[in-house]
Amino acid sequence: MPPHSTSISQTTLHYTTTPTPIGTALAVTSDTGLVALRFAEGSPESMLAQIMAWRREPAARDDEALAPVVAELDQYFAGERRRFDIDLDLAGLAPFTRAALESIRDIPYGETAGYGEIAIAAGAPRAARAVGTACANTPISVVIPVHRVVRADGSLGEYGGRPEIKRALLALEGGIEGVLP
Repeated sequence: MPPHSTSISQTTLHYTTTPTPIGTALAVTSDTGLVALRFAEGSPESMLAQIMAWRREPAARDDEALAPVVAELDQYFAGERRRFDIDLDLAGLAPFTRAALESIRDIPYGETAGYGEIAIAAGAPRAARAVGTACANTPISVVIPVHRVVRADGSLGEYGGRPEIKRALLALEGGIEGVLP
């Protein structure tokens, strides 16, 4: 009897980079949806390597496949889009992190919510700190508007060590005074 064999099919991630007012964006998708949207502090290549390692999948540049993501980002930064229609792929995230990020997507454009409010919406009222961790570690910026989550006292808090970007995004949405860099 021949040995049982299975063929393992490996999905390829697709990515592109695009300039934005807050830096070069690296967008990565799977067959399911957006896997990552990060804004380069360093090289997009090093961010891509981290994403491929996390997902354990190779990535190929595909500007055409990601054109709809780029178009929605351009519309957002032009003030023409208030909500993204992009499907997300949150595979590999812990259940609470997923719940918190999905709750954050419900914060209306131009408004903010506290970490505690998001914890309650995600079903864990005492998990405000965990919401902060979910925000800090989200693989998908802007489309999941973690910039709209603020401290209980109303202060902005951090944004991946770049609070000026958080302020600029909220200013774009009319939530606070300021301008994009």
